[in-house]
Amino acid sequence: MDWNTIWANFNSFLNDYRVPISILVIIIGAIVLRGILLFTVRRLVDQVVNGVKKKQNVTDTQALNASPLAAVRIVQRTRTLGTVLTNVINVTIVVVGVILLVNTIDPTVLGSLALLTAALGAGLGFGAQNIVKDVLNGLFMVFEDQLGVGDVVDLGPATGVVEGVGIRVTQVRDVNGTLWFVRNGEILRVGNMSQGWARVIIDLAIPYDADLDVVQDKILETAVTMSNEPKWRSRVIEKPEIWGLESISAEALVIRVVVKTRTSAKDDVARDLRIRLKRALDELDVTLPSLNTVVLSGFEGATSVKGARPPRTKSVATSEPTQSGSKGHN
Repeated sequence: MDWNTIWANFNSFLNDYRVPISILVIIIGAIVLRGILLFTVRRLVDQVVNGVKKKQNVTDTQALNASPLAAVRIVQRTRTLGTVLTNVINVTIVVVGVILLVNTIDPTVLGSLALLTAALGAGLGFGAQNIVKDVLNGLFMVFEDQLGVGDVVDLGPATGVVEGVGIRVTQVRDVNGTLWFVRNGEILRVGNMSQGWARVIIDLAIPYDADLDVVQDKILETAVTMSNEPKWRSRVIEKPEIWGLESISAEALVIRVVVKTRTSAKDDVARDLRIRLKRALDELDVTLPSLNTVVLSGFEGATSVKGARPPRTKSVATSEPTQSGSKGHN
């Protein structure tokens, strides 16, 4: 058998089984192409992440806690971009593969599909606008580094830690453990609490007749002592400050103390500082009247009665304002 006969038989075989062979080639090609692209994306993400960790000499756990802020940001943004690119690759290959399969099975179907798409386009245009808005908004948020996987964010509809960023939906886990799926098109603003630095703000209420200078010096001394300890030295960025008298009321004076910290350490610093400040005020015998204590005036031998409500014209009620501080998300 000569080569011409073999070639003729091969062409005849291809013509007889052209459609099944074309379908098989398209499916295998799509799977192989998807695998190559996803492998490339994962390889690039791993190279960037491992390069940053090696340069900073940190472990995987430390990369989100103790490494410099710029390195953490690069790691988070790279992983987020890798997730978005993976989603884009999967959707694109599926859409293109389906179109090629339909065209292979019946080339005339595409013409009918084009007419059908044009007819349905006007009716579904409004709904398609929302999908396009979600996709574009998600891409812009990632490329502009507005948020990344692992960031603590306030998106309006939900507040918590970003666990996933897709081309249409962003997943946020709140402090209660609820996983929120927020459409990217509904995100009108992004409050990112994981970029740059954070500030602990604690308002302390003291009695009206307390010595402000003494109390402020004690508060500042306590905060500075804490910031100089080895445990907190790497987490506190700047020296604590007293911003002075925040408010005055008939019941108490409010003094504000602030500490600039790393974003990942804000809540830990705030909790420990509140405990220390409470103990420091106890050493000065600085206390507030109880909420239930009422001082009766205008009578001989004025007494304090708990839980009583005296006449409006002959009583002065004292209350303890709320001790407020920074509120964060783990």
